[in-house]
Amino acid sequence: MEPLNTYGPVYGLRETLSAGTYPVCCVYRVVDLTEGRYLLSGASDASVAVYDVQRATDYEGGGLIAKHKSIVVVDKQHEQGHKYAVSSAIWYPIDTGLFITGSYDHYVKVWDTNSTQVVMNFKMPGKVYRTAMSSLATSHMLIAAGTEDVQVRLCDIASGAFAHTLSGHRDGIMTVEWSTSSEWVLVTGGCDGAIRFWDIRRAGCFRVLDQSQSQLGRRPPLLERSALNKVSTSKSSSVGQNLSAKSRPQQRKSTNGNGVKQSPIGRIPAKASVRQRLHPGMLSGQDRATAHYGAVTGLKVTDDGMYLLSAGSDSRIRLWDVQSGCNTLVNFETVRLQTSKAIQIATSQDPALVFVPCMTAVKAFDVWSGKTRMAFRGHYEYVNCCWFSSQDQAIMLNSLKELYTGGSDGKILVWSPSRLISDESVDHLVSVACYFTFHVKFYWHALKP
Repeated sequence: MEPLNTYGPVYGLRETLSAGTYPVCCVYRVVDLTEGRYLLSGASDASVAVYDVQRATDYEGGGLIAKHKSIVVVDKQHEQGHKYAVSSAIWYPIDTGLFITGSYDHYVKVWDTNSTQVVMNFKMPGKVYRTAMSSLATSHMLIAAGTEDVQVRLCDIASGAFAHTLSGHRDGIMTVEWSTSSEWVLVTGGCDGAIRFWDIRRAGCFRVLDQSQSQLGRRPPLLERSALNKVSTSKSSSVGQNLSAKSRPQQRKSTNGNGVKQSPIGRIPAKASVRQRLHPGMLSGQDRATAHYGAVTGLKVTDDGMYLLSAGSDSRIRLWDVQSGCNTLVNFETVRLQTSKAIQIATSQDPALVFVPCMTAVKAFDVWSGKTRMAFRGHYEYVNCCWFSSQDQAIMLNSLKELYTGGSDGKILVWSPSRLISDESVDHLVSVACYFTFHVKFYWHALKP
C-alpha cells in the first residue's frame, strides 16, 4: 500500500458494475437534460452494455457497495452486433435515444437505444480506435473517427455518408477529441506522435504541437487578461496618436506597368506573400513536429477549452496551452502507461486534477504541479478507461462527484467522495485503499493515529 499525500475529498468505492469476464475498453456517461442516469460501456468481447447507475440490483459489504447489472446488452450474438472488440462507445450528445460504437471489425454503428437496432453503418478502412461527437455542435451532426488508417473520417448522421476526410497524419489515429470551446475544432493524436488541430470547415490542419516549443507558467484568468489588454491598448493608442500627430510620412502610389501595387520589400506584389498565410500545420518545417516520442494514446481538453492534456506510449503526460500551442513543461511524476492501445483519461475542475489509467491503478495528478494526489486501486488487471462527472453534472443529479473506471478484469468501478476532509486533518491522511476478494466486500480509509 503506497502512502500518498492527498487533499480535498477522499474517494472510496461506492458501486461495482459487472461487465462480464472480458476487458472493458471504454466507459461513457452523459448527463442529459431529462434523466442523466445511464452509463454506456464497450468491451473486448464485442458487447455493448447500458447500466442504470441510480438503481442498484444488489448490495454487499453491509450495504456499502451497490452492484449493478446491465439493463441493455448488445453482443456478437445480435444479428447487427459487432464481430470484434468494441473500442469506443459514446452517447448521442442530445439525449440517450441514440448511441454510437466503434469496433475493430472496421465499423462505426449508430444504434437506437430503445429497439437496440442499428440505424446507420459506416465502413472504415481499418480498426476503429476512437469516436467522438461535439457536445457544442448546433450546425452539424458529425462523428469523428480515428482508425488505423492515416486519415480522420467525419461521418455525418444527417446524411448517412462521410462528410470529408482530414489528411496529415503519417500513421494511424489512436485518439480524437472535440474542442470544448468551438464546435468546429477537432484535435487528433496519432501513432506518429503528432497532435494536430483541425478546423473542419477548412482544408488542412492549422496547428501541429511541438514538444520543443514551450512556455512556463499559467495564463492569467480571462478577466485579468481582458483588464490588462484594455490598459495596454489604451496606452498604445495614446502613444500612437502622439507619434502620428508629430510626423506622418508621405505615401506614394507605386505601380508597375499593369497598374498593380508593389510591396515595399523588394517590389514583390503584395499578393505574392502566400506562404505567410498558410496554416502552420501545412508548412514543411512544422508539419513533422511531434508531441510525444511514441504514439499519442490519450487526449483530453479541459472544460474551459484553454488547455489540452495528452498521454503517450512514451509514458509521458503533457499539458499544452491551446492558444499558443506550447508545452507548459509541467513535470508530471513518473508513471507507466499502456503502450499498445488508446486510453481514456478524465479531468476535474475543482480541484484541478487529471485522472490517468496507469496499468492496474488510476492516478490523479495535480494539473499545475504534476504531483500525484490520489491513487485508485481496485482492479485486478490493467485499467483502460475512466470518466469523471463534473461539478455541474453532480449538482444536476443532486449527487456527489463520481469517478468511473473500467478495466481488463471486466469490472466497472464507481468511486465517490466518502467525506470531505477539513484542513486540520489533511496532514493525517495517509492513503486510500480498497480490498477485494472475488467480489467487492468492503473498503476503508487508513488514517495515521
